[in-house]
Amino acid sequence: MIGILGGGQLGRMLSAAAARLGFDVTILDPEPDCPAARVSARHLVAAYDDIEALRTLAGLSAVVTVEFENVPAVALERLMTLGVPVAPGPRALAIAQDRVDEKTFLNGVGAPTVPFEAASDREGAARAAAQLGGRVLIKTRRDGYDGKGQSWATSPDQAASVFAALGGRPVIVEAPAVFRRELSIIAARGWDGAFAAYPLAENEHENGVLRHSIAPAETAPGTGRQAQEIAGKVLQGLDYVGVAGIELFELEDGSLLVNEIAPRVHNSGHWTQDGAATDQFEQQIRAVVGWPLGPVHATARVRMSNLLGDEILQWPVLASDPACRLHLYGKREARAGRKMAHVNRVSPL
Repeated sequence: MIGILGGGQLGRMLSAAAARLGFDVTILDPEPDCPAARVSARHLVAAYDDIEALRTLAGLSAVVTVEFENVPAVALERLMTLGVPVAPGPRALAIAQDRVDEKTFLNGVGAPTVPFEAASDREGAARAAAQLGGRVLIKTRRDGYDGKGQSWATSPDQAASVFAALGGRPVIVEAPAVFRRELSIIAARGWDGAFAAYPLAENEHENGVLRHSIAPAETAPGTGRQAQEIAGKVLQGLDYVGVAGIELFELEDGSLLVNEIAPRVHNSGHWTQDGAATDQFEQQIRAVVGWPLGPVHATARVRMSNLLGDEILQWPVLASDPACRLHLYGKREARAGRKMAHVNRVSPL
């Protein structure tokens, strides 16, 4: 039995991958009708930090993993004290949950980022903007995702106003990255330190939400090596076990900066389901249970597109296209901007 904290679409696809390999899954998620629970052996309906639910999960599971990074790190610490292995560990989640800690860690292991400053009040945000050249991106340190919890400022005065508009919470103030395009690398590390990284994906965002990933990305020969070196440093520095997504900016000179890390399977890795020898979900299961990591070479060229909200109604057309592989998430309600499915358009390499 594998325990998974989180019952959304990533948990659903992890559970399906585990089943293919002969494992059962218990989902812990507070939503009674979450997508992952309906394809899993058991479902514990409880908050992620519910002590009794964690005790039950620990008793059932040989190992516990997560489907998203905002599970409280203290929940993983509690599971470890109950004697069950956890992968990835609480430190990886804690670092990824705080944008200042994340960029401080990245710089510490030799993974370059944009210049940044922390701010905890209006005056601090204004000072940081002045130090970083005036035009800055301001993000809440915690809880933002898919473009939420962030806004641009073009001057120190405006930075102070943005700080207030973001709720007066601690923020990170980032210098802008003048980049050619956005890339990402999906990498895995096992309990024994074995490392494997997929080919790069090129990503297109709209209003902070990933819309398309194209993989393998067309890159210069050294770009993939540079990305793999960064991924290796990050995963080793975290003593990481499992699959992680690392979002990158490719600058005009060909160098790479890390935008952020995701200690889990990643939206930009969905292409691997129909375009790689081992998909990222099976790779995560392999890593956390101690199996050898699977091969990561591309077997096809894939354009992955997210279907948001009512775009799910396109499913009959997509399902009739022989080049498309449709992956629906089993969500009951199609709200505006909600990720409902993705489609992989496959072509030969």
